[in-house]
Amino acid sequence: MEKQRLSILGSTGSIGVQTLDIVRENPDRFEVSSLTAHRNWQQLAEQAIAFDVDTVVIGDEQYYKPLCEALAKYPIKVFAGDDSIAAVASAGNCDTVVNALVGYAGLVPTARAIEAQKRIALANKETLVVGGATIMPMAIKHKAPILPIDSEHSAIFQCLIGEHSPLRRLIITCSGGALRDVPKEKLADITAEQALRHPRWDMGAKITIDSATLVNKGFEVIEAHWLFGTPAEKIDVVVHPESIIHSMVEFEDGSIKAQMGEPDMRTPISIALMYPERAVRDTAPFDFVKNSSLTFREVDHERFPALGIAYDCLRKGGSAAATMNGANEVAVAAFLAGKCRYTDIVGTIEYALSKSHFVSTPSLSDYADIDAESRRLANEYLKL
Repeated sequence: MEKQRLSILGSTGSIGVQTLDIVRENPDRFEVSSLTAHRNWQQLAEQAIAFDVDTVVIGDEQYYKPLCEALAKYPIKVFAGDDSIAAVASAGNCDTVVNALVGYAGLVPTARAIEAQKRIALANKETLVVGGATIMPMAIKHKAPILPIDSEHSAIFQCLIGEHSPLRRLIITCSGGALRDVPKEKLADITAEQALRHPRWDMGAKITIDSATLVNKGFEVIEAHWLFGTPAEKIDVVVHPESIIHSMVEFEDGSIKAQMGEPDMRTPISIALMYPERAVRDTAPFDFVKNSSLTFREVDHERFPALGIAYDCLRKGGSAAATMNGANEVAVAAFLAGKCRYTDIVGTIEYALSKSHFVSTPSLSDYADIDAESRRLANEYLKL
């Protein structure tokens, strides 16, 4: 079997590291051609040496020199900057691009990979939140398959395999995040440390905060719309604290298919990389007795308004979701830096949406301006 050559964008983050775990478990199936990171040049250098890669890119150009020095003894090409990240996403020496970048930064590399007809294993949901109306037609035009890495979308994908009948609805499950049981009146005093204590998943800081606000779940609704062509009114969210059922599909005959398993991102990663096959992994059989109680509850929209805002953005279309994303990125970074309160995150999003210039049919080139405006408005609201 010829090895699948991977370009991993964001290799030092949670998804990138776990993707390399899958590569390590399957040396006969994969080789890594290129790796990118934003600032963590030390870990990037270690990964590059360990996996004998051809090319590395550091997004933040101030770390180019130390990265070059760390790899001086190795035949590894070193580049820096966002343009270089987009370039390796379309390079001829890779078959599959794993997009594990965080936020808006993932959009252009996805577009370049599509134009180069790469297989895309997509963990960067913002690609579709911001630019789904542009990206999905591009993927169809260039016959570039997009396989989701998000556990919820991987679950839906698995449930739809082999089905030809129309669905009644998609049911996206939600752990509720670190703050699901915190009273509304106490949310303003929540610290970043508290919000980062996710009860079930080990993820990066930004997505963990997004899980706490349910911005992440709102973005997953938008992503599901674009991946599966499902309208907002046929996508439901239900809180499932145990995080064993990763999502469900209900069909018109009343049947419901659910994908279950322990919360381990290596499963959806391996499915995205190996489909239509599955990995053979050294994991313990699922213990139904240990997991004998699976519970569900409604989302408390009063405590978590971000989910409803995301639905509104999906229904409005155009630039709305891109504005929500940019404002959220600024607010989350400010919260993690101790520069605003937890409740200011949603306030920032609402302010940006109320003040932004709405573009009904943005092109790929428009998104940079929309993103920049949303960030300016967020900084204005937060007085940064």
